[in-house]
Amino acid sequence: MPNAELVLMSTTCNFETETGTRLTLHHQDCVAGMREHLADGSVSVVVTSPPYNLGIDYNGYDDSIPRRDYLTWMRGWGAVVYRVLADDGSLFLNVGSKPTDPTVPFRILAEMVRAHLKPQNVIHWVKSIAIKKTEVGDYDGIRKDVVVGHYKPINSARFLNDCHEYIFHLTKSCNVGLDRLAVGVAYQDKSNVNRWKGNSSDVHCRGNTWFIPYETIRSKEKDRPHPATFPIELPRRCVKLHGLRRSELVVDPFLGIGTTALACAELDMSFVGYEIDPLYFGEACERLAAVCQQVKGG
Repeated sequence: MPNAELVLMSTTCNFETETGTRLTLHHQDCVAGMREHLADGSVSVVVTSPPYNLGIDYNGYDDSIPRRDYLTWMRGWGAVVYRVLADDGSLFLNVGSKPTDPTVPFRILAEMVRAHLKPQNVIHWVKSIAIKKTEVGDYDGIRKDVVVGHYKPINSARFLNDCHEYIFHLTKSCNVGLDRLAVGVAYQDKSNVNRWKGNSSDVHCRGNTWFIPYETIRSKEKDRPHPATFPIELPRRCVKLHGLRRSELVVDPFLGIGTTALACAELDMSFVGYEIDPLYFGEACERLAAVCQQVKGG
């Protein structure tokens, strides 16, 4: 939640892909910024991960404000998103919790509902998974026990390690069509290709469990300047699921170090993002400049 006494001078970085697609980053509070820059109904997709209010050590931001104030703030920016979101638009809201405070995502979801956004899908972002060979039986794809992904371990006799987060897909009507096969997967058993009515290809819906691991990070200060970034595959998959052909503008109100912007540069999708922290904003601009240059260079 931005400090009410903090006045930020708005700084903007503009980038273009080789095809002329525009990506704009604002060093500005997202509520003020969206009110200033975005017209009603102009946004196709919002992909974002706001502070969870779980005491994460962000640079210069208090992530442990009183819960009531935090939820009021959540509802406030959710109402602005509702205004700028198209009638057939999608908000993909990534939120997490901690074992000692597991209700945070659902309280956040309740505030989004109070801001008139409706939950259409609940996606489980799985960051780490363990599969024993004995549990899957005679399955060609798994030949031995598999443990894949990373999570921050906890030392507790009461709680399990938290290996997943939520991605709430919210819309205005709860009736928005999606391009499910754009993020689909091939059938393992090819006999299923023609078994189901209406199926015409070797690709089917991935479902609402998305395994997207973090990259291994050995030097936190050098390689992870932000303590709570999500992998680029997460926003990439959200935008593709909504549908590239009918998407005109993607927005991330809590830009961080620019991961959603990077995904949009790769997808050649127009983008606007907001970040109040100057260090994160600078990092986002540098990362996006490098990706845009790489895209233009082929």
